[in-house]
Amino acid sequence: MKTSETKLARPVANHVAEAMVTSPKTHRPDSKLAEISALFNDDHVHLALVVALDGRLITTIERADLGPARSPETTAPELGTLVGRTVGPMEPLAAATSTLLRTGRRRMAVVGESGRLLGLLCLKRDGTGYCTDEGIRARASGVQKAPARTSVDRLRAK
Repeated sequence: MKTSETKLARPVANHVAEAMVTSPKTHRPDSKLAEISALFNDDHVHLALVVALDGRLITTIERADLGPARSPETTAPELGTLVGRTVGPMEPLAAATSTLLRTGRRRMAVVGESGRLLGLLCLKRDGTGYCTDEGIRARASGVQKAPARTSVDRLRAK
């Protein structure tokens, strides 16, 4: 098989939109610190996404944003930031991955030009690929199965 045919047979994700989770868990702007803090009891959770009713991403919250001096009644928009935690869907996946690795993060919110949340780029713990909607659903339902493989996973396995 020719090299060009091999590349076509093994598609690779080139853009963030091709590797993002499309149905991430979100929180309303009136969510309180206690609710967001409880979310982080799950070690799979690295980033809380707070979204307005119109679908616009208001803020992203990491564990480090939950300082001890905050009141339990603090609302989610007062906690986190968007700076350095968002990426566009057509950004090169390699550049987004590089940013995640350089900053020590594993999650970035994917937003459109209007600020609307489109998904979540979710680097796997071992750094070999990205989380998938299917894998997240399986984990949530308690089903034990082999992890779903993305085109990036398949490429790295070769």
